Amino acid sequence: MATTREIKNRINSVKNTQKITSAMYLISSTKLQKAKGELERTRPYFTQIENEIKRIFQDVHQISSEYFYPETGRKPAETYAYLVITADKGLAGGYNHNVLKLAEEEMRRHKKVQLYVVGEFGRHYFMKHNIPIARSFLYTAQNPTFHRAREICSLLLTEYEEKRVDEIRVIYSDMQNELVCDVKKDRILPLERRNFSADEVQNTTYFRFDPSAEQVLANIMHSYISGYIYGALVSSFCAEQNARMTAMDSSNKNAEELLAKLSVEYNRVRQAAITQEITEVAAGARAQRIKKKKENT
Repeated sequence: MATTREIKNRINSVKNTQKITSAMYLISSTKLQKAKGELERTRPYFTQIENEIKRIFQDVHQISSEYFYPETGRKPAETYAYLVITADKGLAGGYNHNVLKLAEEEMRRHKKVQLYVVGEFGRHYFMKHNIPIARSFLYTAQNPTFHRAREICSLLLTEYEEKRVDEIRVIYSDMQNELVCDVKKDRILPLERRNFSADEVQNTTYFRFDPSAEQVLANIMHSYISGYIYGALVSSFCAEQNARMTAMDSSNKNAEELLAKLSVEYNRVRQAAITQEITEVAAGARAQRIKKKKENT
């Protein structure tokens, strides 16, 4: 049986750990609110870019673009590029493992796959399992910025435009709400024309495009894809912080339960020690009385 000193040391250790998990919970909560606010502030810009793409299709019905599937004669993709977004560290429940599990499933489905990894956790995982990585973005997955999204977009678009990959996809975590976080697999390129239906854009004014509608669309697509990647980075970051908050909250609850059990055990051991001491004192006093009685007789 553990002594009172051992139990007390364990109680102090649990309390110290609980202080750390509580601090991590508050930090993740602050980061989550900040990231969501930044995404909301930039959302109108990307929404307007999407509307402009719809406006181009509204004004020019017959338009050819390498960024969109052709209306007829679609060719199956052979080489896939996957942008896999993970965190830089663990302590976030199943956040990283769910993303990596889906990435491995996709690699088993397709023979030719190129991996582009964001986050130290994913990079170390693929290196440990001897899975080749086409490019690992060494900057942190924390605090995503639009500048980083542009860098990723520039690299992926170069691979796509030079025909080294046929399709670009992204695997990331999307936080639906505080209770639901799903791992998503979205196709970045090529896009479906029907997703940019011109019916949603109410416009009676028609435009001329210089030098051509195709060139204007190509220029806009760089910003659109950058915005899409930025949204995926921020969504992953929010999902990571939410998962870490959930994990730390669960850890705090477990610590409370453990402290309650240790407190009961501590009181029981202490009470047993006190009872033993009282018994020993009483036995000693009784022995002294018997000895003194024998000496008097």
